[in-house]
Amino acid sequence: MVTDTALITGASGGIGLELARLHAAKRGDVVLVARSRDKLESIKQELQTRYGVKVYVIVEDLADPGAADRVFAATEALGLSIDVLINNAGFGGHGKFVERDIAADLAMMQVNMAALTALTHHYLKAMVLRRRGRILNVSSTASFIPGPLQAVYYATKAFVTSFTQAIAEETREYGVTATALCPGAVATGFVAAGDLQGVDAWNNARTAQSVAQCGYQAMERGELVAFNEGKLRVMLDWIVPLLPRKLVLRMSRKAMEKAS
Repeated sequence: MVTDTALITGASGGIGLELARLHAAKRGDVVLVARSRDKLESIKQELQTRYGVKVYVIVEDLADPGAADRVFAATEALGLSIDVLINNAGFGGHGKFVERDIAADLAMMQVNMAALTALTHHYLKAMVLRRRGRILNVSSTASFIPGPLQAVYYATKAFVTSFTQAIAEETREYGVTATALCPGAVATGFVAAGDLQGVDAWNNARTAQSVAQCGYQAMERGELVAFNEGKLRVMLDWIVPLLPRKLVLRMSRKAMEKAS
């Protein structure tokens, strides 16, 4: 029976919400981090009522460069020991890089990379000292190839997958694990937020619950990288690396083009 406390970013919906439910179902306490207080308070009530666990709410926008530090300060003030860190918050954006709002892409980099890195640094220190802890970073299959029409998003996820594996190796001797969850298309608010309506890749999107289940179980097993779709794993691990780079780029772009 889990009694660990998990901190989950992007916990107000989608994969983050489902991960919070999974952890609470194992009787683990939860720290919910997101921008919407109303949504978080509603989820807090649900989890406390259904599972009898302690739930804490921290309202922060991780696009703010100081938000990660404030999240850490808040958990320190509460006297919480974070045993499981789940960096789920992230967003994308569609369109040619030169035509996109650079402020939006810089905010994306702040949330997807900088905030994730800062939170990991804050909480990893105590995990190493305790010689136990788990980190789950929600990345994407997008992290394995460049992404024309989502250039910055794909690049941020490449960072997440690489960074996660590196710290997993660095902390292995201390009993701490780090897992990169790399799902394909997922049916969440990510589609609308990233202006991805009409992109064929989302026609067969998996549910957030199924992706969360895959990631949570992989984290429990201490896996380095978790895919929720076997076909995508075979494609990215064994086929794409053998293809000409320009062909991969054309295939990647076609997958992100909107239906006319």
